[in-house]
Amino acid sequence: MKPLRLTLALAAWLAAPGLALAAPDAAYLPPEPLVLQAIAVHPDVQAAAARASRAEAEARGLAAGPHEPTLSLMSQQRRVQGGLDYREYEAQLSRGVRLPGKARLDREIGRLGREVAGLQLADAEHQAARLLLAQWMEWLRAEAGVAQAQAELALVQRDRDAIARRVAAGDAARRDLDSAQAAAAQVRAQATAAAARCEAARIALRTTFPSIPLPERAPALPEPVADDTGAQRHIDHIVSRSHEIGAAEREAERLERAALRARAERRPDPSVGLRWLDERGGEERSLGVVVSIPFGGALRSANADAQRASAEAGSAVAEGMRRLIQREAEQTVRQADAAWRLWRDSWQALEAVRASTGKVRRAYALGEAGIAELIAAQRQEQDSALAEAEARANALEAALRIRVDAHELWHDAGDNDA
Repeated sequence: MKPLRLTLALAAWLAAPGLALAAPDAAYLPPEPLVLQAIAVHPDVQAAAARASRAEAEARGLAAGPHEPTLSLMSQQRRVQGGLDYREYEAQLSRGVRLPGKARLDREIGRLGREVAGLQLADAEHQAARLLLAQWMEWLRAEAGVAQAQAELALVQRDRDAIARRVAAGDAARRDLDSAQAAAAQVRAQATAAAARCEAARIALRTTFPSIPLPERAPALPEPVADDTGAQRHIDHIVSRSHEIGAAEREAERLERAALRARAERRPDPSVGLRWLDERGGEERSLGVVVSIPFGGALRSANADAQRASAEAGSAVAEGMRRLIQREAEQTVRQADAAWRLWRDSWQALEAVRASTGKVRRAYALGEAGIAELIAAQRQEQDSALAEAEARANALEAALRIRVDAHELWHDAGDNDA
């Protein structure tokens, strides 16, 4: 059923990119099933999944313990001067025994290692989602720039052609046509630059997330909506659901258990075994118990001190990670609010500039304004339109970034409890 859902989502996306889906942002974002699939096959996520499998295997090894049975065999020929020669044999089977408490610590270290790897896998998925959002919005931003540049180019070319006709009729000076042609050339250069930026954005998306197809026409971006949710609530969600904090804290716990394990290792594990002897051609046979007890020295003590220092460093790293995520969360939320305000101001400025340009255009048609004034007004309108489109995309991306960081967008169900 999952491939069928992906196929249906892909068909709907390619057939009607402007169709409003369940979520308000579904009209200009790729379908979530396609996104989750693309994230799952991203190389960084695949590498994190492999590391999680390795952590699982390491946990099994820790639970099994470091000791394995050892079999020793020996055969020798005894020669007795003036007597007979004898074939003699010796065999020993021994195994190390973990002292009480070490097995429990090993299991805890393995469990925490699995948890760290699992959280790092989830964070790799989160980072891939952030990357996809950034590249997707950059593509939409670039497409909007291309559309704006093409519209402006069509406008200045129309004005140039109209002025050329007036020059031919003797109603306008030649310098007016020169100014119009220069303005058209400048806008054409900007359109070329916008197309190059758009192509670069397409290449980035196509190579980083090849399983997500791009529609022929980019969906239009809606007007950003002011967020009435409290900023502190967003910040708390981002911090409490951070996989990076969780992984750092679990790693600190793992290092603490490893320090306790190294301390326990200062008392070495004994080895216990059975020893069988066959001497003088079988005339003498013996069976005994062998116990070997190593004596811990400076090396084990130094290892314990090193692990303790690592545990202290792990605690400091976890605290540093919490502070980092707290700072980034606050910056992300404040930036989203500032981005919305900037778009609102840019939109108001664009409306005012459009009204002013309309007046200049009418004045030019009546002969009350020169071509220089018209070109300057159109240039100001183009710059304002580009600024509004950029601010619109930035505001939408900033709001979506909050949802991604809070695990409310492009994350598996249940990930909010991270």
